[in-house]
Amino acid sequence: MLKLLSQKHIPKLNWSSASPLNYRPKLKTLLLLILGLTLFGLGESLLITANIGVSPWIVLSQGVSSVTSLSVGEATFVVSVLVLFMWIPLKQLPGVGTLLNAIIIAAVIEFSVPFLPYPEHAINQVLQTIIGILIVGLGSGIYLISNLGAGPRDGLMTGLQKVTQLPISIVRTSIEVTVVVIGWSMGGVVGLGTVIFALGIGPSVSIALVLVKRLTSAVAKK
Repeated sequence: MLKLLSQKHIPKLNWSSASPLNYRPKLKTLLLLILGLTLFGLGESLLITANIGVSPWIVLSQGVSSVTSLSVGEATFVVSVLVLFMWIPLKQLPGVGTLLNAIIIAAVIEFSVPFLPYPEHAINQVLQTIIGILIVGLGSGIYLISNLGAGPRDGLMTGLQKVTQLPISIVRTSIEVTVVVIGWSMGGVVGLGTVIFALGIGPSVSIALVLVKRLTSAVAKK
């Protein structure tokens, strides 16, 4: 378990793009990228419909919305742009995955939320939240390994990891906790699901990276 949580680098596999700025990726790489982003959006949707607290970045968007005239959607876009500006000193560059990140995740949330369960009992709400976090982590692992450019928030994570050389789980968890605190102080809504997400997403992403690497190796040996 400690090995699963101590992952420091994004693995390069046989289906990974050679460059994050590759705008003509192999079909397999592109399809796996889309799969990863779809899973990410589905995980976020499960968090929304669990109804016990949204993910930290939505808390931040709610906070920005509460102190400005922006809607939560507009605030989310502004936050994304600001995060991309933070890429500059970290020497992170956007790619196909960066652009598809916003489009696919938003589309999956838009179309899946009406059809997902809205549990009423606390135990089921917590269980759905945990499942959502695991799916978000798996989706993150797949699209990060595709190496076609991370989304704004994951690019911040990988950039900070390169600078600090800390394990990905620690870097991601630190970012999520910081975002929650800032968003809550500005008026964002924090719930139990938010706390679980902030503490669980780092380990979830780290575990997913290792498992996807092992699964790819197992398939290649067949």
